[in-house]
Amino acid sequence: MKEYAVIFEKTSTGWSAYVPDLPGLGVAGPTYEATEQLIRDGIAFHIEGLLADGEPVPEPTTRVAKMPIPA
Repeated sequence: MKEYAVIFEKTSTGWSAYVPDLPGLGVAGPTYEATEQLIRDGIAFHIEGLLADGEPVPEPTTRVAKMPIPA
């Protein structure tokens, strides 16, 4: 099982998400929960498409960290 980093961003109309290691994959939804489901489905669909086209599936390399910074 591979684990890909997913970036979620709040927008003026809801949420968007993308996977840096899977270029071209991005989704938007009205709520965080809806966007999370869309990106899960999108990752599976994207990887299926790569495999069907005989393309390699990129390895996950992006790391995400939260860093506390005194403000």
